[in-house]
Amino acid sequence: MIRKTFAAIALCAVISSCKNERRYDRIENAKWLIGRWENDSRAGKLVEEWSTFNDSMIIGSGMFVTGTDTVFSEDLWLEQHGDSLSYFAKVYGQNNSRKVEFKMTSSTKDQMVFENPTHDFPNKIVYRHVQDSLIADVSGVSKGQPKTEHFAMKKK
Repeated sequence: MIRKTFAAIALCAVISSCKNERRYDRIENAKWLIGRWENDSRAGKLVEEWSTFNDSMIIGSGMFVTGTDTVFSEDLWLEQHGDSLSYFAKVYGQNNSRKVEFKMTSSTKDQMVFENPTHDFPNKIVYRHVQDSLIADVSGVSKGQPKTEHFAMKKK
């Protein structure tokens, strides 16, 4: 009887630990995003920086600097709830300074696609990891016209 009880407890512990390992698998698969990414151009410097916040969240920030002026900045985060992963962006002065959610619609080992069809621009954000580069494409409709912006950054 004791052996059967011990075996049942051990089996439950193994099953439980396997479930916990998969609990935050979507955020784990996005950890290639962590680090500082930059692109220097004649127009200025684009920077995105990402770090682990906890088991279910990666936080980040993005900015574009021209000379000594920060022309654009945003708070970013990826957050896993259950089996879904969402990308949030908060740009002060836009959307009443509230965060906007984009839900993951697809992913591979080196790409994540997030969409929010009700948002004006962008309504689709694609992150790709290519060797030592991060490529972000944002697309949607702006002033009634389809628009895509392409941002390529190197890991620093």
